[in-house]
Amino acid sequence: MPLTERLRRFLDAHHAEYTLTVHPKAFTAREVASAEHLPPREVAKTVVVFGDGEYHMLVVPANRLVDFQELRPALGLAQARLATEDELRTLFPDCELGAMPPFGQLYGIALYLDSRLAAEPSICFNAGNHREVIHMAMSEFRRVGVPVVATLVREMTAQGGW
Repeated sequence: MPLTERLRRFLDAHHAEYTLTVHPKAFTAREVASAEHLPPREVAKTVVVFGDGEYHMLVVPANRLVDFQELRPALGLAQARLATEDELRTLFPDCELGAMPPFGQLYGIALYLDSRLAAEPSICFNAGNHREVIHMAMSEFRRVGVPVVATLVREMTAQGGW
């Protein structure tokens, strides 16, 4: 599946500056980082949660996990859970499962960017499939995606644990 037409039209309509690379199939954000020869902190994974009756799209670094104790107060949610695979198939019918691009407005979903990832100079993410990746300056991603920046991930301890 090539770069989705919906994503291409969206980026073109916003005059977005980006590059597109193609690599062998990579199913996790860490695999994408390896395939793209980038540190995992610069590679975004898109996580969708369902909370208080709505879906929320989170953009977090590949080397971190969503912290639901941080997430609920940051988004003002009483409860939240990960979206199921069936929900993801329904929400993102033009994307391969787990490869949705981090632009919530494409799908009518609120977009949140983790503050740690927001501090990186650039970002790369899946382009709707497991082979194509979009690279952008973080300032360009923030201009086009208009995410809310919040603390969403767990901080590792010095011993490497949570």
